Amino acid sequence: MTTTHRDGTRPNPPLLGSVAYLLMNLPLGIASFVFVVVTMSLGVGTAIIWVGVAVLALGILVTRGLASLERLRVHAMLGTYVASPYRPLPEKGRWLARVKDPATWKELAYLLLMLPLGIAEFTIVVVFWSVSLYLTLLPLYWAWIPSDWQLVLWDHRVVEIDSWTATLPFAGLGVLVLAMAIIITNALGTLHAVYARAMLGPSPRRISKLEGLSTAGAIDWSNEWPQNTTSMSYGSVRG
Repeated sequence: MTTTHRDGTRPNPPLLGSVAYLLMNLPLGIASFVFVVVTMSLGVGTAIIWVGVAVLALGILVTRGLASLERLRVHAMLGTYVASPYRPLPEKGRWLARVKDPATWKELAYLLLMLPLGIAEFTIVVVFWSVSLYLTLLPLYWAWIPSDWQLVLWDHRVVEIDSWTATLPFAGLGVLVLAMAIIITNALGTLHAVYARAMLGPSPRRISKLEGLSTAGAIDWSNEWPQNTTSMSYGSVRG
């Protein structure tokens, strides 16, 4: 068995993939935030009658599933590989092991933070791209703008477009804003890819420990799983 924990690449998302990914983050952020809050609140609130234990268990399973889908989405749209962060499960106490695994709580935090991040990313992308395209393409559709339309600020006419040549300065400004939109989108996509690796992937300490093994090595997880003293063998590790 060969296990890949990182592929050695640095995040460099494609532009169109970044645009689509960042726009999707708002609806997905709303859905994930609602799911985590409702599941955790209901589970904790009803834990005294044991129903909550089942709800919390289901919430953990679904959270891991959503995190796995997010790792696939980051890889498909941002071109960034995110390895699975989960520790090996012991023979007994698998549910307790999942609860104690730091990856579970990092994934919960990631799903909760998807909402504020999604709002910010969606807003920035929509504003920059809509303004830049509106201004850049103004020479193409200015003739269809109503004659009584003017940009007014504080009861003063700011922009008066009465000819095709009058649109050219705004089109030039639109090109500059479009360049800024491309740069900002690439930056946001890269930052989110790095953030996803940190929250949804294995920690640097764990990666270093795994990559330090020989092809026939084994990891002693006894210090991380006090209740399980059996060392767990891994196959070869490819960096």
